[in-house]
Amino acid sequence: MKTTLNDITRIATFAAIIAVLGIPGSFSPFGLAVPITLQTLGVMLAGAILGWWRGAASVVVVLVLTAAGLPLLSGGRGGIGAFFTPSSGYLYGWIVGAAVVGLIVHLGARRPVWWRVALGSIVGGILVVYAFGIPVMAGMLGMTLTEAAVANVIFVPGDLIKAGLTVALTLAVWRAYPRAFVTPRPLTASTPERDTVTAE
Repeated sequence: MKTTLNDITRIATFAAIIAVLGIPGSFSPFGLAVPITLQTLGVMLAGAILGWWRGAASVVVVLVLTAAGLPLLSGGRGGIGAFFTPSSGYLYGWIVGAAVVGLIVHLGARRPVWWRVALGSIVGGILVVYAFGIPVMAGMLGMTLTEAAVANVIFVPGDLIKAGLTVALTLAVWRAYPRAFVTPRPLTASTPERDTVTAE
């Protein structure tokens, strides 16, 4: 896997987008330990537009900078302590979630289509993230997995809205600037490995 300057630029751009989406802050409905934040939208978009490894890398950049002390999480949270809270499992889930979104949207596809973006956002951006977040939340708060899962139901409508926004924004970016996407092309002996974009 060859990393180019374009890759680094894309990854840095989406890391910045994820961080900016934390500026509006967050709120915890009914006093729950896990806040609602727009940053999950950035995670979904990173995977949908950049593909699996670039999308995951953009999340890693955000989390590494957060661990270093920068207040990049919603509400201005930062520091290593952010990774040892009831909501920390969701942060780890962002990495895998972005990768799964990218795999579903891009694998074998030459352009994004709405149903693949929707499926990727729901599976990767919601189910995978919950699969990491719920067990950590349950363990740290002394809840059963069932109790933690039920507590997370309140987040589902908002996350589905984010998935819908991801579909709309991804297709809009494709129409306006298809070069933001990296579309793989089969390699041959005479074809050097490079980023290629095919606008159809």
